[in-house]
Formats: sequence, C-alpha cells, structure tokens
Amino acid sequence: MATAGPTRFSTALQKPMGDITETTKDFEGFKNLFHRFLQVKGPSVEWIKIQRPPEDSIQPFDKIAARGLPDNVADSLNKLVVVKLNGGLGTSMGCKGPKSLISVRNENTFLDLTVQQIEHLNKTYNTDVPLVLMNSFNTDEDTKKILQKYTHHRVKIHTFNQSRYPRINKESLLPVSTNLSMNGQNTEGWYPPGHGDIYASFYNSGLLDQLIVQGKEYIFVSNIDNLGATVDLHILHHLVSQPNGKRCEFIMEVTDKTRADVKGGTLIQYDGKLRLLEIAQVPKAHVDEFKSVSKFKIFNTNNLWISLAAIKRLQEQKAMDLEIIVNPKTLDGGQNVVQLETAVGAAIKCFDNALGINVPRSRFLPVKTTSDLLLVMSNLYSLEAGSLTMSPKREFPTTPHVKLGSSFTKVQEYVNRFESIPDMLELDHLTVSGDVTFGKNVSLKGTVIIIANHGDRIDIPAGSMLENKIVSGNLRIMDH
Repeated sequence: MATAGPTRFSTALQKPMGDITETTKDFEGFKNLFHRFLQVKGPSVEWIKIQRPPEDSIQPFDKIAARGLPDNVADSLNKLVVVKLNGGLGTSMGCKGPKSLISVRNENTFLDLTVQQIEHLNKTYNTDVPLVLMNSFNTDEDTKKILQKYTHHRVKIHTFNQSRYPRINKESLLPVSTNLSMNGQNTEGWYPPGHGDIYASFYNSGLLDQLIVQGKEYIFVSNIDNLGATVDLHILHHLVSQPNGKRCEFIMEVTDKTRADVKGGTLIQYDGKLRLLEIAQVPKAHVDEFKSVSKFKIFNTNNLWISLAAIKRLQEQKAMDLEIIVNPKTLDGGQNVVQLETAVGAAIKCFDNALGINVPRSRFLPVKTTSDLLLVMSNLYSLEAGSLTMSPKREFPTTPHVKLGSSFTKVQEYVNRFESIPDMLELDHLTVSGDVTFGKNVSLKGTVIIIANHGDRIDIPAGSMLENKIVSGNLRIMDH
C-alpha cells in the first residue's frame, strides 16, 4: 500500500472550494485521525494482555434496581439529556432518507416513538428532559423539516451535525474528492465518521456548554433504531447518587450474548482499565475465540450514560483516544476506498469509575432488517407512551427467531406481502424464502418454515393456523 504524507494530503483538498470556515474543525479532526492511522502498525490490542473484567466492574441490573427510587425522581431527570444517534439512512431496508423516519408501529416512526417517550416522562414527572439528535449531512435536512411537527409537544429538541470526512483511496491514501463540494462525482467522496465522532462534534457545536449551563449533568446516548433504549430511572438514580469522589462518568449497558450476537463488541480489562473490544480489532487467529459465547458472555448494546462535564474535560485536554476502525468500501464506479471511523463506546477507557451494567435483553431491540420489523409490528409487543414491552400473553420472555428471505428485504415489498401481521405469540422460529404472501389473520406457532421454489408462489390463506409446519413448493403442508 502506498503512503501519503500529511502535506500531500492537505494539498489535495486545497483546491478552489468556496467558504471553508464551517469545515475547518472537521478538517482538523480528520487530519488528527489520519495522522494516527498512518502511525498505527499492527492490531490495536495484544491478545495476551486481555483479561476478564473484575467482578464489580459489571453490575447486574437487578442489583441496581433493588436499591429502589428516591422520592425526588424529577431532580434526577432534570439533570438528564437524551441523545439519539440519527446519522443513518434507511437504504439497507430499501427506504430513502433518514432511517428514523421509517414507520415501525401504528404509523409511528422511530422519531415519533422517541418524542412520545420523552414527552411522557416530562408530563409524568413535570420535568424538562430535552432530546438531542446527532444528525449527519445525509439526514440533517430531512430531519429538520420533520421536526416542525413536534412544535407543540412537551419536549425541547436540539440537533447538531456529526463531522463530514473525506473517503480516501485505498492505494494512494489520497482523498477521492478534489474539493469540498457535495455535488456530482464528489457525492461519494464524503462520509460521517462513525458515532465515536459524537464527543468532538457535540463539543464543537456549542450545545454541550449550553446544556451544562442549564444544569444538565448526564446524557443517555443510544441508536435511534433501538426501540428498547428508553430512559431507565434506576440507572439514572445510580449515576446521580454516587458520592463526589467516586462519581461514575460512564455507564455502558451490556446484555448476555446469544449466538445471534457473536459480532457484538464486548467489555474486557486491558492495562488496568475497562475497555470495549470490537471484532474489527481482533487478530484473525482469535476471531473464533472472540465469537465464543462461553468466553465473552456479554456484548455492548450501545446504550450509554455519560457525564457532560467529563466529555468537556476530555475534549479540552485532547485526551479522548479512540481506536480507529478502518472500514473498506467499494464505490459505485468500482474504486476501493477506506473510511476511518471510531465508536462511541470505545471511549469507556478514558472516563473515571466507568461501569458496565448487565441489563435485560428487552433493552436491546434494534430494527436493522424487515425481520426485526415484523417482530416489533406484531402482537408480541404492546405499545404504550412510545415504549414497546413484551406482551404478558407470551409465556416465555425470549423473542422468536425470524428470518425473512430476499423478497422481503425492502420495506415496501415486505408491507405488500402481509395483508395483516400474523399472530406470533406462540412462535419460536420462522423462516420464509421465495415468493410468499400472507393473508389476513394468519397464526404462526412453534417452528414454521415456508419455502417457495424458484418460479413458484405460495399464498398462505387468510385465517390459516400453522403450527410446527414446513410449507414448500405447491403449498403442501407437512408436520414438522
């Protein structure tokens, strides 16, 4: 791989580019990241130095909740800001625009549900918990248009933008873009550099200082597509009730790993500090060990509680040292590029008295695919004040394993294939492949596998009840 010196790199982007004041801080941030990238040799962790976290560094949620809540819950809530990571597009689900604007339940979008949750808190406890959205250049314009509809809701909404960094050519390590415009061929030359950028962007926006002046002390950060990431009063109380000398500056919610979560980042002890280990940092020889459910039992939900004052301190001391994730991409024209990214949870090692809390699986309900969407739209969950909870009618707390085939990938295709969402209260496993449609009031129980061969079509008739069945080809129904 060729190397590009910092000077060559800077010169490459200093062609006619109009007003660059707003991008100066982005450029500084990228320059620092790029310099670090050039200096890093080999994996960022030495496998032999990895230790299990000490017992008391990951607390069970039940232990935190057992302490109960104080009478003055409102005092704690008034110190809190809810931050949602809102930089992603809905392209993987076949949607244009921000992912947060996809309808997920009763015509409510991810953003609608978030606003409803916080408004419910503010009305119930007579508090002023604001919502902050970290947008990217991909989502900012569309999000701001839609925010007008919440003007009369009881929640103050602020936004700031994460940085815009240049993609670099994998071979020359020079930027793909020739100037700072976002038009024409340059469109593909830029990217938002991962959610680890939140610290610098939040600080640079001025919003961090503004919130500290208003008496805010902690942010609760989560992905906007994680429908389980609601404000938990027990975790909040644990944070604000610590004695001053032992103030916990960072809490990461983790949950027990299942075979579906083998790629999720985990917590380790490294050089005497709690640290997030991501699969991208693992040497190839140890990837299987990393995926082991027995050795690394928990993974990061990306629900994080962080001290505002600590973020300010670390930013001012330039002490935020996040591992670089090198993300290779191929552009539409076939050009190989790399994106340098960082992860928000990687900062855990920089904060004092950081803690993991092992939370119930219900706090991790991400919607990444239409298979996830089917689960959250179904009668497995009930919706109240913007929050989804598992139906009490389901006899066991685990969610079914759902795998919808490629005919269901795009939201519009998926919607057209269900006349109504099936009853899934007693479902364990559903696999659907090929050209399959579902009539109204279908009920699925146990293990159901439906496979339409190429050229065949299967229509599950309205009112059908499939329990432990395999349906294939010409709608033969056999016992499983």
